[in-house]
Amino acid sequence: MDLSDSSGLRFESYVDGLASVIGHKDREGPLRDYCLGLMLPCERKSVEPLAAVTVAARVAAQHQSLLHFVGAGGWSDERVLAKVREMVLPAIERHGAISAWIIDDTSFPKQGRHSVGVARQYCGQLGKQNNCQVAVSLSLANHHASLPVAYRMYLPQEWTDDPARRRKAGVPEDLVLKTKPEIALEQLRFACATGLPRGVALLDAGYGNNSALRADITALGLTYAAGILSTTTVWAQGARPLPAKPWSGRGRPPKLMRRDDKHRPIAVKALALGLPKRAWRTIEWR
Repeated sequence: MDLSDSSGLRFESYVDGLASVIGHKDREGPLRDYCLGLMLPCERKSVEPLAAVTVAARVAAQHQSLLHFVGAGGWSDERVLAKVREMVLPAIERHGAISAWIIDDTSFPKQGRHSVGVARQYCGQLGKQNNCQVAVSLSLANHHASLPVAYRMYLPQEWTDDPARRRKAGVPEDLVLKTKPEIALEQLRFACATGLPRGVALLDAGYGNNSALRADITALGLTYAAGILSTTTVWAQGARPLPAKPWSGRGRPPKLMRRDDKHRPIAVKALALGLPKRAWRTIEWR
């Protein structure tokens, strides 16, 4: 990569910004090499291949340097992500206002069981259950580009329930089990509290089918477009459950709403197929 041209100068300026919040001065060199390695053409982006393409003359020493930088990095993720937002978001907004907040997860196929959070779970890259890590992210986007503003690894229950495994991998003791929708909600609350430019929250069915998450997004004052499963049950317009039975004064007061043949939710697919043609309208995105 030629760092003397305009692209190289922009890259240097970007890495300088990250270096300003990375903490100790000794981390700046490995940070630059790591970022450079990510930009260079090589098939795998793990530490050993990056060491080979950045300092070919002393691969072993460079490998140890990058391994320590990645494995024992003492910087603040929050400060680094905040610096990235500060540098990148204005450049994106020059091409138009933010139009979407995208909640999604990214999976990384992995061999073995020692990488933090690795487990047999659904892997989007492979389209099936497999050994992988999964991270939940929130990205701000317009038609020009998107920018991740929150990013957190999902820790499966088999990890949260195994203290010895957590200690060996360096997982903080106070990190508790959170579902992916719970992580997503935390990220949305963070974005609202930070005052990031708002857009429509977009969620696929893995998140959109969670009714509690949809209700919480509404409570945040956000508009959302969410995928749901065809079997998701809803109340048709004008229908509602029966109120709870009157309390007799004995035992606990009833709380559950009652249902009968006329007061029962239906699958959203059945509701959709039963709507008249005039109830439908085409909405074009982009």
